[in-house]
Amino acid sequence: MAMKTEKKSFLNTLFAYAGSEKKKMIGSVILSVLSVTAGLIPFYCMYKLICLFVSDTVTAGGIVQWCLLALAAYAVKILTFTLSTAASHSMAYTILEKLRLRLADRFLHAPLGNVENHTIGEIKSMMVDKIENLEPPLAHMIPEGAGHIVLPIVSIAALCIIDWRLALASLVTFPLSLVCMALTFKISGKSFSKYDESSSHMNSTIVEYIEGIDVIKAFGRAGVSYEKYAGAITDFRTFVIKWLTSTFATMKLSFALFPSTLIGVLPVALALANGGSITAAQAALAVMLSISMVGSLAKLEVFSENMRQVKFTVENLEEFLEMPELPEPKDRAKVTHTDVELKNVRFSYTGDKKDEVLHGIDLRLPEGSFTALVGPSGGGKSTVAKLIARFWDVTDGEITVGGVNVKDMPLSQLSEYVSFVTQDNFLFRCSLLENIRLGNPNATDEEVKVAARAAQCEEFIAKLPQGYATPAGEAGKRLSGGEKQRIAIARMMLKNAPIVILDEATAFTDPENEDKIQRSIAELTKGKTLLVIAHRLSTIQNADNIVVLKNGKIEAEGRQQELLESCPLYRDMWQAHIGAKNWAVSAAEKEA
Repeated sequence: MAMKTEKKSFLNTLFAYAGSEKKKMIGSVILSVLSVTAGLIPFYCMYKLICLFVSDTVTAGGIVQWCLLALAAYAVKILTFTLSTAASHSMAYTILEKLRLRLADRFLHAPLGNVENHTIGEIKSMMVDKIENLEPPLAHMIPEGAGHIVLPIVSIAALCIIDWRLALASLVTFPLSLVCMALTFKISGKSFSKYDESSSHMNSTIVEYIEGIDVIKAFGRAGVSYEKYAGAITDFRTFVIKWLTSTFATMKLSFALFPSTLIGVLPVALALANGGSITAAQAALAVMLSISMVGSLAKLEVFSENMRQVKFTVENLEEFLEMPELPEPKDRAKVTHTDVELKNVRFSYTGDKKDEVLHGIDLRLPEGSFTALVGPSGGGKSTVAKLIARFWDVTDGEITVGGVNVKDMPLSQLSEYVSFVTQDNFLFRCSLLENIRLGNPNATDEEVKVAARAAQCEEFIAKLPQGYATPAGEAGKRLSGGEKQRIAIARMMLKNAPIVILDEATAFTDPENEDKIQRSIAELTKGKTLLVIAHRLSTIQNADNIVVLKNGKIEAEGRQQELLESCPLYRDMWQAHIGAKNWAVSAAEKEA
């Protein structure tokens, strides 16, 4: 019988990312305890001064002595607290840094589908907001919490030394406050997940509204979209207010009672002093000790709430951290050629056979060949391309590059062999030069510009205010769809990988540049294993092999003329394409 794996506590999960900063954390805790302990010494000094006055033995030297000791203790308190805080903040930001890096790495190595299951709002909220919100509790809760636990213990021990009844009196409000605290946790605990859902929905709506602002303006849907945006914000506000209202009474009562040690200590101290059980100076010390506990107990109550929030955040964070990664070996595989082969490939995005989108695909792309994938939308063309690049793993069957299963080579090695250009290309918020250089980070500026010229980029780049130094803007929004595609093609050319996959790579390119780009691609992909997905059939009529995909199966394959003669589906697609092309030419001639 398999043993059940014990789940790590959320604190263990966090501290696993502390690394060498753990020593700072320990030092911070020690310094915090010293700070709190030093803060009790002035109370003792005050007690000794009271004793001097009560016994009528006060002297100038005695006053100076105890006042200086109090000041020195206070100085130690401030110094140790400052050092403790500095160390804890350093530790906290180290944890946050490593968490963000680990998340980014997890997204990079997880199957694409697992990443796309989460909205941009969810991911942004987790990587930015929620992780950042961990910093204050981590920086303060752990070191200061240790100190604030020690102070009440020391104070209660001191009260016991004076008179055990005083120690008991200091705890009189605890039972009721603990009941109120438990009720607060019970009421609010159920709402944490709803709060997270509401917050993520609001974030997603905000991102959607901003990203789609051009569409909203173009179609005059500002009112509807704004209402959706405002509605998400209003719903979040309404939920939070309702949540806070439901816990207001118990929470405030708990916060009022828990640190109220003076309620029990003051009357008992006065009664004991009046009865002669303790001296007036001891009674004063007891009151001062009870007052000293107020701040610590109030902080502990806040920290307990923070602890719950941190626990919930970390549990949500673990859903991302525990996303499955595509398994990969550490050692590079020996690849001697760049044949690509799909053997009985089946694939389902959910892993369930009833949702299968590819049904036993057998396909060979010989080294140096030009293969085209065509067929109706939804037939599985882009899925095949993405499986070769290993964005996902096949459900069944295998894909090999150079006779090596893609699962048996590191992802970094596979990436070296494959260049992938899609119709929807993402540009980063950096210069166009650096966006192209992503294809080969070691390329010189001149090599980047050569690739740009080959991809017909130079003409429009020259018209930009800063040329190659022009920022692409948010997700490349400064450029047209065709211009972004040409930048992506230049990136591909610069990478110079032996296997090239083009998924509608020229879909948005204007006709006058498309022919030039096609010739550049043809020239630069000579000798490479080329896979092209295209709806414009005229761009792939010279392919070595045209594969017709329909409903996740290979309908037919062969050269252009063979398919026109033997495959009705391809013949219909070709006639539709020629008809559309002739119509476009005719319309252009009429306009001229």
